[in-house]
Amino acid sequence: MAITSLKLSDDLKQRAARSAHELGVSPHAFMIAAIEQATVISEQRASFLVDAKLARNETIEAGKGFKANDVHAYLKDKVSGKKASKPKETLWRA
Repeated sequence: MAITSLKLSDDLKQRAARSAHELGVSPHAFMIAAIEQATVISEQRASFLVDAKLARNETIEAGKGFKANDVHAYLKDKVSGKKASKPKETLWRA
């Protein structure tokens, strides 16, 4: 296991220690968890961006999509528990 040293401002160190104490963990465990959480969020965001770019490229290549108003109406009906008809895919490129 690698050893890493962090230089924290006095204020941040005290805040982290106080939060760790409130959670019943050591400041070290609190910082490990915080770094882990930030790493997971960063990785998820990067994965989301890759997926979004792929989906965008597929949509542009296919030239098909859904009308925003149809999608909004579908989602509104689904969320409110109403029977909802899936929107129809349409060509948006001639």
